[in-house]
Amino acid sequence: MNVLLMGLPGAGKGTQAERIAQKYEIPHISTGDMFRAAIKEGTPLGKKAKEYMGSGHLVPDEVTIGIVRERLSKDDCEKGFLLDGFPRTVAQADVLEQMLAEMGRTINYVLNIDVAREELMARLTGRRLCRNCGATYHVIFNPTHVEGMCDKCGGELYQRDDDNEKTVGTRLEVNISQQQPLLDFYQEKGYLCNIDGSQPIDMVFKCIDDIVCNRSNSATTVITNGLKGVTA
Repeated sequence: MNVLLMGLPGAGKGTQAERIAQKYEIPHISTGDMFRAAIKEGTPLGKKAKEYMGSGHLVPDEVTIGIVRERLSKDDCEKGFLLDGFPRTVAQADVLEQMLAEMGRTINYVLNIDVAREELMARLTGRRLCRNCGATYHVIFNPTHVEGMCDKCGGELYQRDDDNEKTVGTRLEVNISQQQPLLDFYQEKGYLCNIDGSQPIDMVFKCIDDIVCNRSNSATTVITNGLKGVTA
């Protein structure tokens, strides 16, 4: 089972990726993990990536794609993979399609965890940290007993600069503009499944599991329970 996982910051990709990888026994592969592994192993492409990263430049597509190919060719990907953070552009998506075809493989699912911008703002701007002990809280999902005071040490809570509304809003807009062409690309291919990420974590995973189970049984199943615009 070969899966691409998509979603905006704060949508809960990390939580669902862990569950998907565990249940279906496939490796969760993120772009960062691939780069770190290639650099650590000292592969020719890893060395090239290190040069670009060390000089503060973006790693060119040809190097990134080569590293992806190396990673997907490893033994632990024999039963499939969960790819997170790649592709980021339609051009990369096209090359990934070609690469997988050459490997005799294809993408089975593109799972997009869809959460409204307003909810993402609330999730991303609600984090608070203790100045004293560094404990992390959330004003909605994990509030302290006394507002503004750490439960563990009584220290003052603060909001990081990159968690304020202006910074988060800009970050979301950039990600939305980058992600939409990819969603359109995979919608046209018939791979895209949009999952309502505003539901409880267990329900989000149940929707993902339903997609995989139903598609395994029937290539024409239309799944609607808890999902938004999902077709198989």
